Amino acid sequence: MADLPALSVHELAQGYGTRQLFTGLSFELPRGALCTLLGPNGIGKSSLLRLVAGTAKPAAGTVKHHGQLGFVPQEVTPGLPLSAREMVLLGRARNVKLFGAPSRSDYVAADRALERVNALHLVGRNYVQLSGGERQLVLMARALACEADVLLLDEPTAAMDWHNQALILRLLKELTEEGMTVLMSTHVPQHALEFASHALLLHGGSEYQFGPPDTVMTEHALSRLYRIPVRCLALNNAKGHCTAVPVFSQTDTGAPNGYSQDPAPALSGTRRVEL
Repeated sequence: MADLPALSVHELAQGYGTRQLFTGLSFELPRGALCTLLGPNGIGKSSLLRLVAGTAKPAAGTVKHHGQLGFVPQEVTPGLPLSAREMVLLGRARNVKLFGAPSRSDYVAADRALERVNALHLVGRNYVQLSGGERQLVLMARALACEADVLLLDEPTAAMDWHNQALILRLLKELTEEGMTVLMSTHVPQHALEFASHALLLHGGSEYQFGPPDTVMTEHALSRLYRIPVRCLALNNAKGHCTAVPVFSQTDTGAPNGYSQDPAPALSGTRRVEL
């Protein structure tokens, strides 16, 4: 079991009607990997996470995982008014017997998870009255409470300020060092460059790139992915090797399948930035 990949995706395909999101998608993640999933809006990132989570059926291909699976979607709307603690307790559902009630250990686990994401102060608040960023912290705590071996996250930091983004990313890194495997979607390349062991770039159809971030996330690949020139800047005295900077004033909206021109030719080479 120790030699088996924590997550294995083989020849996966998905589409809606005549529109093909991706096809022939294959990759494997070892235990303890942190993989970021990147791509433009509508390319199929959320669809891929749902397929891996088992909440949707693929058009073709297989997904295999080993251990308990946890999934945090972008948004959860409870049917009943629940407190933040009660939302986190839902992550303990598999430990509660039919017609049973959460035990003291379940409440302890829920509060410990909230504390780990610096959200214990939200424990009695109504979940639906929380801000978007606060809700994401609660959903992250729920994922921790379920004690998953493989954790799937759909843009977990999308509504968070920089401080809470850093908190969650550092926590995810700690979790992978403890043996958890994480697959998360994001629109921030820096998340991958600074924290991830793997990156998966979806270009659409049968085109994708998978591997170490510093190998697959080149200026050309990111510029093509987002249809905008992107510069990769080397950083001195920083944990991350480099950062990715978009050049918003030079967009190319005429390339539906990716940025096809040489990105920002006036900025050749890699520049070094002192921090």
